Amino acid sequence: MLGGGKVKQIYELKGQGCSKRQIAKILGISRNTVTKYLNSPEIPKAKPRSECPSKLDPYKEYLQERIAAGITNCVILMREVKSQGYSGGYTILRDYTKPFRKQKQSRGTIRFETEPGEQAQVDWGLFHYHTGDGKLKRIWAFVMVLSWSRAIYVEFVRRADITTFIRCHINAFDRLGIPKNCLYDNAKVVVLGRDEAGEPKWNSKFLDFALRMGFNIKLCRPYRAQTKGRVENGVKYLRYNFWPVVRFTDNTDLNQQVLTWINSVANLRIHGTTGERPIDRLTREQPYLRPCPKLDKLSSFLREERKVGRDGFVVWERSFYGVPIHFVEKTVEVQVTGAMVQIWFNGNLIAVHPQANRNGQRLTLPGQWEGISGNDMNRKREPLAVQIANTEVQKRPLTVYENMAGAVIKS
Repeated sequence: MLGGGKVKQIYELKGQGCSKRQIAKILGISRNTVTKYLNSPEIPKAKPRSECPSKLDPYKEYLQERIAAGITNCVILMREVKSQGYSGGYTILRDYTKPFRKQKQSRGTIRFETEPGEQAQVDWGLFHYHTGDGKLKRIWAFVMVLSWSRAIYVEFVRRADITTFIRCHINAFDRLGIPKNCLYDNAKVVVLGRDEAGEPKWNSKFLDFALRMGFNIKLCRPYRAQTKGRVENGVKYLRYNFWPVVRFTDNTDLNQQVLTWINSVANLRIHGTTGERPIDRLTREQPYLRPCPKLDKLSSFLREERKVGRDGFVVWERSFYGVPIHFVEKTVEVQVTGAMVQIWFNGNLIAVHPQANRNGQRLTLPGQWEGISGNDMNRKREPLAVQIANTEVQKRPLTVYENMAGAVIKS
């Protein structure tokens, strides 16, 4: 049998007016072969080959019985037929049983559209970057997306702890507004685990925050994080549209850049699903969103407890912030507002510093060591004895002592 390509050439050459002899010469085949194909009413087909016997043949009846009983696991069937003497390979068995096995259906995800103000989706994204000296470091991106408008908020932070998570929520709500529900995966900052009945064990601080702000916490089903696809796509969009071109000096600079990107790119593009700009839909959605409360009412969620060291510094984010020396070894609260670090004690503000821009930076406070000498700060105190002042002996005439002695004798 000739291959399909040569058969096609026979007919093409014949159509071009070539004789059988010319076709045979051009293609290097005999004239009889050319004649056979040209005179055939259809393209000749190869005769089916006789099926070779398979080592599996003696066991097919048994396999059909097992398949009918619902046993289609090839590992199990292989073990069973091998015990009966089967000496063939696993591939033959797998190919034979494949038509009888139920094919797995791909699990599609139904897209749920929400009403304005109904839902926001929240997630962390981990981003890597190179420093000037070539070191590879990482930073977290907090991302919130309003499900109806697709308006996005992003904030880069060094820690993904509960206090930072809450602070990012407040900043996002301040810019976007508060929806009825917020959807999360099963992160520890939201849910600590599940009880025997499968009910979530909430992070108490975050639950208190959600109740205070007035939104409901919604969780994705475990291992089904794609149900919050809007924010997953938001993280991906941030990673490939914003991150590759970023050059930044510190966190403040980075967050100013991402805010500019949000206002000039992310919320102004035509969204692929809605066909509208997120900023236009946000304008229509905002009447359904509640405004964020004033920050002074949320201060308890924004402060972290720290103990003042003996040197008069508080350690926060791997940097040192000075406080008045008489607060040594007391427990204070640290609050970050914008690019400033505030330190509070019993509701009183005792120190304010600009946020450090590198690890290990030590920021002193004017008058930090006021009232204590430099020697006292640097020298270890040694135990001291106390000298008592000498008592003066009153000088008296000798007659006084003689009279006193006589009085004693007479008595």
